[in-house]
Amino acid sequence: MTRPLSLDIRVRVAAALSEGATTREAAKRFCVSVATAVRIGQLSRRGRGLAARWIGGTRKRVLLGEPAELLRSLLAAKSDWTVRTLSAELKARGVEVSHDSVWRFLRREGLSFKKNTNRERAVAPEGGQVPGTLENASTQA
Repeated sequence: MTRPLSLDIRVRVAAALSEGATTREAAKRFCVSVATAVRIGQLSRRGRGLAARWIGGTRKRVLLGEPAELLRSLLAAKSDWTVRTLSAELKARGVEVSHDSVWRFLRREGLSFKKNTNRERAVAPEGGQVPGTLENASTQA
């Protein structure tokens, strides 16, 4: 990922432009692109300051307020939802949200979904045999 130019370079480019250098000359002298020199010159002329701005951004959380309470009430009524089922249920109730947003909400709330609390193997379906270890399964194949 790129990083912003240092304030020192920005100030030097702005000073060179204010002293009468063309943008191409200033860009070549300080090893920056012409477009960057143009932007620094524009910021300098407008008096907006030369400090670097934040790169990237964050999306606003969708699950705040009423949608968060709805999700908490769904979880209180039934605790064994999958994340995708929860997002589908919220969508059916008018809250447009991705499963990833639901997962992040659950993580912020300190909730996790384990198949069982003892971390044991799942039981076999009715009438079936419990699967063996990986070594046993590969020798039978």
